[in-house]
Amino acid sequence: MSKVSIIGAYNTQFGSFVKKDKETRQVTDLKSINELSYEAIRGALKDAGVEGSDIDAIWVGTCAPGLFANQEHMGALAVDADPGLRYKPSTRCENACASSSVALYDAIYAVEAGRCKTALVLGVEKMNLLDTKGVTHALATCSHWDSEGANGMTFPGLFAEYAKGYQAHYGISDDQLKKMLAYVSALGYANGVENPLAHFGVGGPSDKLKLFSAEAILNLPDEKNPLIAPPLRLHDCSLVTDGAAALVITTTDNARAISNRVVEIAGIGHANERFAIKDRDNMYEMIAGKIARDKAFKEAGITIADVNLAEVHDCFTINQILCTEALGLSEDGRAGYDYIDGRFTRDDVCPVNISGGLKAKGHPVGATGASMHTLIYKQLVGEPIGVKPTKGQPEIGVTLNVGGSSATNCVSVLRRLK
Repeated sequence: MSKVSIIGAYNTQFGSFVKKDKETRQVTDLKSINELSYEAIRGALKDAGVEGSDIDAIWVGTCAPGLFANQEHMGALAVDADPGLRYKPSTRCENACASSSVALYDAIYAVEAGRCKTALVLGVEKMNLLDTKGVTHALATCSHWDSEGANGMTFPGLFAEYAKGYQAHYGISDDQLKKMLAYVSALGYANGVENPLAHFGVGGPSDKLKLFSAEAILNLPDEKNPLIAPPLRLHDCSLVTDGAAALVITTTDNARAISNRVVEIAGIGHANERFAIKDRDNMYEMIAGKIARDKAFKEAGITIADVNLAEVHDCFTINQILCTEALGLSEDGRAGYDYIDGRFTRDDVCPVNISGGLKAKGHPVGATGASMHTLIYKQLVGEPIGVKPTKGQPEIGVTLNVGGSSATNCVSVLRRLK
């Protein structure tokens, strides 16, 4: 089985690329799903130093482009990014917010099988053409519709169930949980404001309000930080974002021959939890995330002590806590206290969400997995986008990307090759 490595990657600017007229409700698209896709693909090809004609196949991860942007058949769309991609096989993958991690995994399987040598992976989502009600509905279709979405359950509501389950299981008071979540949010904002590609970057709401400490968030009046789904508040929620990211992967032997910026995908783990949360008895931990971690770490031959950097799925602040524990960076029930104690910053031995995470970088759902891998790749090759760790050049990074209410769990171990 051939080992597989990343040789190039690109992340577009993340943000809300629309103009909305409040009086007429007319929406003008300032950067379409096509434009975002083409920018990411062309950027990744250039970063890898390859031509479109060098690509053997394409995989596209996107969640709900038909609902968000009236565009299905996204595999076909990707081919138009470069003349050399014409006639290449291109496949769309969907797994909610983990769509582009799964697209990457499918591409890896093809390279490992020898069906192709070099593959292109795109993740993209255009979310802001819809109003809040439309976005809420589109995302709700990624829930177990019969028992959740059809009954008015939203994703803030689903993750609020995790927050309540976690709080009850570990005996955490309301004030203590609120404090834990504020520390997580503040860390994302502090990192994100230094990421030039972040949705909430310089001049954004978190910067204007200087929400870089837990105290600043806790001191916000309720109208500035309202409850969305108790106990989760506005600043516990990730952003509705437009954006794309892309990667070029190839066999490690070929990567070594053509590039000196090689990051091997040393291990992957993919595990699915039961879909409906009513069927889970573990609404205080990510068992499937832990299983995915074990698979990825075993394949890579590492332990958590070897990891220098992690990007985890903070769609809601409670999920960053759960992901931190799922990876083994904190003991179960202790991640919130670890964040309060100042761990996982750029000064830690393993910073978490140094990009700003979904909380500040943004969460264009289908693009998130590819973006996580792209930003870890850039850190490992010494070309950090935004904040870089202060403990030296990282060599091993990990991503934990989930889909839906952590139903889909994807863990990747990335290792820089010298």
